[in-house]
Order: sequence, then C-alpha cells, then structure tokens
Amino acid sequence: MMGGKPSLSLPLLLLFLALPSLEGYAGFTFDATVFPKEAEYDYIIVGGGTAGCPLAATLSQSHRVLVLERGGAPAEFPSLASQDGFLRTLVDTDARDSPAQPFISDEGVPNARGRVLGGSSAINAGFYSRAHPSFFDDGAAGGTVAAWNMGLANESYEWVERAVAFRPVLRSWQAAVRDGLLEAGATPYNGFTVEHVPGTKIGAATFDSHGRRHSAADLLRFANPANIKVAIRATVNRILLNPVLPGSIGGWRPKDQVMAAGVVYRDGLGRHHRAKTRPGGEVILSAGALGSPQLLLLSGIGPRPYLSAWGIPVALHHPSVGRHMYDNPRNSISFIPAIPVDNSLIQVVGIPGADASFVEAASNIVPFHSPARSVFLHQSASPLLVTVATLMEKVPGPASEGSLRLASLDARDNPLVRFNYFSRPEDLARCVAGVRQLRDVLYGRSMKEFRAAATGLRGGRAGRRDFRFVGPALPANMSDDAAVAAFCRRTVSTLWHYHGGKQLSRLTLLGWKDFIGLTETRVGIHSPIKNYK
Repeated sequence: MMGGKPSLSLPLLLLFLALPSLEGYAGFTFDATVFPKEAEYDYIIVGGGTAGCPLAATLSQSHRVLVLERGGAPAEFPSLASQDGFLRTLVDTDARDSPAQPFISDEGVPNARGRVLGGSSAINAGFYSRAHPSFFDDGAAGGTVAAWNMGLANESYEWVERAVAFRPVLRSWQAAVRDGLLEAGATPYNGFTVEHVPGTKIGAATFDSHGRRHSAADLLRFANPANIKVAIRATVNRILLNPVLPGSIGGWRPKDQVMAAGVVYRDGLGRHHRAKTRPGGEVILSAGALGSPQLLLLSGIGPRPYLSAWGIPVALHHPSVGRHMYDNPRNSISFIPAIPVDNSLIQVVGIPGADASFVEAASNIVPFHSPARSVFLHQSASPLLVTVATLMEKVPGPASEGSLRLASLDARDNPLVRFNYFSRPEDLARCVAGVRQLRDVLYGRSMKEFRAAATGLRGGRAGRRDFRFVGPALPANMSDDAAVAAFCRRTVSTLWHYHGGKQLSRLTLLGWKDFIGLTETRVGIHSPIKNYK
C-alpha cells in the first residue's frame, strides 16, 4: 500500500490506464487484482449496484468503506452509454464478464441481472419513478422493520434525482401512447412527474438530454475519495461469520446468532482476498435479489436440511432464505408500425387504478435476417433493420411467490429460480384486465396512423386497416376470459423487476436489524435506497 491506495505493478498500471474513463470515481476504483490479500474496513459493501453505490457514497463521509463489485466499470462497455445499446446489451451475453448476466427461470422465461458497477441501473430501460406510498407502510404495520423517516426518504429521492433523473422528450410513438392511454380511460393526465400517481404520466429518464445514460455508479462522485475503495471484478465467495458472544451487543444475545466479520472474495486471476471489518464494522449485502440470498446460502445461512444436502456447514438455520421470490409478469404486443418511429424506451406509463396493471411502451430498431435457405433472398452480411413498436402491461406487486436454490457452489454461477408466474388467481385476473387495456389503447384513435394500409377486399369492401403483428396477436375473442388468460400464460415474460429472497421483515427476527438509522446491524440486506442520502 502506498499513499493510502493499492499499489500497481507496471503491467497492471498500463492495463488500467488503457481503460476508458471511469467518470468521477476513477481515483478510487481499481481492478481487484491490485488489492492486498487482507485489509480492514469499517463497512464492506457486497455489490456496487443500485443500492450499494449510494450507500457507499454516504458512509464514506465518515467511515472507511470497501465496495466489492463482481463486474467491470460501465465505461468498458460502449453499449451501455445510450438507449440505442439497450437491446444489444441484453443479447450480447456470451462473454464471462458481459455487463448483463443472462439466466432463465424454471418456467423458461429469459431474464438478466446486472454485472457491472451501477448494477442493473446501468443496463435497464432507464425509467425512473418514486415508489408507491404503500411501499413505506411495512415498517409501521409489521413492527419488525424500522419505521421510515419520510423526511429523510424524500431528501434521498431529491439527492438521487439531481444526479440521474431527467425529463425525456416525447416523440411520435410515446406521444401517441400517452394520448391512447387517456382515450382508454387511464386518467387523469399528470404530465411530467416522478411521483407514483394513478392516471397517465410522463416519468423521468436516466438518459440525459444528450442521450447519455446515468446510473447508480454516478452517485459515487459524492463519496469522500479519501475513505472509499471500489474493487471491480471482485466476486465474493462467502461471508466470514463469528458467533455472537454474550454481552457483545449491549448485553443482549439472541439465541444461535452469528456476526459477520468480513468476506472472502476472488479477483479475475482466481486469487483470493480477505476483507475484514474493524471493531464495530459491518458487512452490507446489496448483491441483488438473486445474489444476496445466494451468498447467504453459500455462507451457511439458510434452511439447515438444504445446506446439509449441499455439504455446506450450517452457521445459522433460517428457513426463509431463498424463499419469497417474486417477479412482475409482463405481457406485450409488438408490431411493425406503418410510419417510421424513433427508437425509444419506456417514457410514459398508464396506471388505471390501485390494483390495475401498468401499461408502458417502447420502440426499437431490430435486425432482420433472411432465412438461411431462402429461395428468393440471398444471405447478406448487413441485416435489414426493422422498427418494432411494443405495448406492454405489467402486473405490479404480484402475489405469486417462488423460490431460489443453488445451482453450484461457485458464486459466479447463477442460482436457479422459479417465480411461479400466475400461480395466484388474482395475478392472472389483473393480467386479463391489463391485456384488455392494451386492446383499448391499441385500437383507439391515437394509434390509427400506425396501422398498416388495407390490402384486398373483404365482402366487396376495402379491408380494415390493421396492425402487422410481430409474434402473437391478441386473442380473437377478447371477451372470453379463458382465452385472454391463456394468452397471459402463453406470452408471459419479464420486465426485470424480480425481487425477494431475503425479506428484511423475516430476517430481522434473527436480530439482524434494518441498517437504516440503526447501529446494531451485523449483516444488512439491501435492495431499495432507504433513508440514506
């Protein structure tokens, strides 16, 4: 160690300097290979994503912080820089270090998780909105999670929004979707707002006026550079755990409790490092809905029979780890519009009511390749680019519950997950209503110009203008509940909003308290940004 920063060998220094700019966090972000084999910190944050980055920035104001991110830096991947690279990022996933790590649920639904500094906020569709007010009710109602300080929560929102939230410019397709939602009854019109409100609104985007993406990694620029180190390509293998000694937590000792003392992580060359907590220090898990429960299981925290079957020494038996997994099911209709439209990600959202599905839209330019053995078309090195417009409905707050389990003992591998889409009838009923909402928007006046011109005659009259669908069309009989429900099941996909696996309200029963505003956390489990600025 020299001057408080990890020292670099000449070859590694040259490699690091050759990387693209790492924005405002360049001075304290290094490849994990240059970190010492062992070091101590006040806070060790596992996962430099949507929660980990703002937590690290805040904690570094008065504590020594280490962030361990398993992926690289956003600037290493040009496709992340703008919305034009959104689809390419989700498709080009063959590399072991691709910023989007693909996985497929047990139901066969393709999905992805962020593997880059900034987490999934660096690869997603860039739509920003504040949480529904009911999100903040859990603490007051259940009593097992600390009650929210709403003043601090709102300050946190404003702090984040100054760095990563921008007002988008609506063009033809998104403007038509806005008008179509209002025609279909998703009222009132709320204009541009970051608040979660019923009706139709324009939400914020994480793409600025120049089209440049901003992510949670941008919040690291608010960190105290003297107190923070960020290790990229650092995969945490397990948490180091010690039993809680009598009287070590203010005279209180929970039964069969353990305390995190650090982590073991592996760099890109396969070498292992130990990061340990100083006295009073803490380990914070912010590795995502899949990564956090996976790491708990690999560390021996979870259901005893399950861990024993894998040969993992049981540090703490708790049956809830790996359970309570949810994903918001998405169903979409895509078509080739009759007029050109701009490339756009989600900008407008319709929220018809308290329990209704959300309606959103996107338009993308996708490559079309002729069949390999086409009779009339020759193979071309340059594919035909086709614009596809998509309307989608998403079931919010799904009741259908799934679970997560290990696929291997290697933390780099995806765990196995089942979401049990539509296993609860209320989710299916909301999807049926949401698909009908799509129909109402699709066949409203605002969408007329996107329908293809009629071809031929029907019954001696000109055929009706209709859409050139890509993929499944809507059911022919939209009044048939069974047919629409079958469409929901057949076409279910994800909007990448999966969550759960390690709910705080259950983990606090172990004596692990919500990190926000408390000092007694031993392993904090974080997904949302809570009371931190």
